[in-house]
Amino acid sequence: MTDPNVDQVRAHTHDGIEEYDNRLPNWWLFILYGSIVFAVGYWLVFHTLGIAELPRAKYNDEMAAAAEEQLARMAEGGTTNESLQLMSTLPDKVAEGRRLFETYCVVCHADQGQGNIGPNLTDQYWIHGPTPMDHRAVVTNGVLDKGMAAWGRQLGPRRVDLVVAYLVSISNTNVPGKEPQGEFYGDQ
Repeated sequence: MTDPNVDQVRAHTHDGIEEYDNRLPNWWLFILYGSIVFAVGYWLVFHTLGIAELPRAKYNDEMAAAAEEQLARMAEGGTTNESLQLMSTLPDKVAEGRRLFETYCVVCHADQGQGNIGPNLTDQYWIHGPTPMDHRAVVTNGVLDKGMAAWGRQLGPRRVDLVVAYLVSISNTNVPGKEPQGEFYGDQ
């Protein structure tokens, strides 16, 4: 029987290097096994069972809540380019704007805004201006000589803003469709 307090050399050598056959310290084994248990638990809780939100999802939720608060503060001063731009970063607002777009705008602008009868809304060319407030004016008042109906009375200001938020979110995505119309405004 060998003495456990004496270092034991293994029988093999490699390139003249001898290897000791020592037991790992308890603190090292505790960290190893603890890390394995933690990793399996993390995987089960976050990825497999979905009991808790992933940190990235929680961060996105907090950022959306902060943007909602900022949007509420901005609403006191009326609708602006900045408030519409901020609204276009909120997934719930964009999704609601997309539903409205699919209900009222798809006939003329196609399902992804690539243009049908109306112009392509995803390129960098704009007939009536590139800013969110320009889009809001067109949606609200229409362009009767081009056949664009005025949606302001039917939708109301809040829903018009949601449609514009969706338009801002799809602008510069360059979905292939109708040829460019209007002036080139680049990345605005």
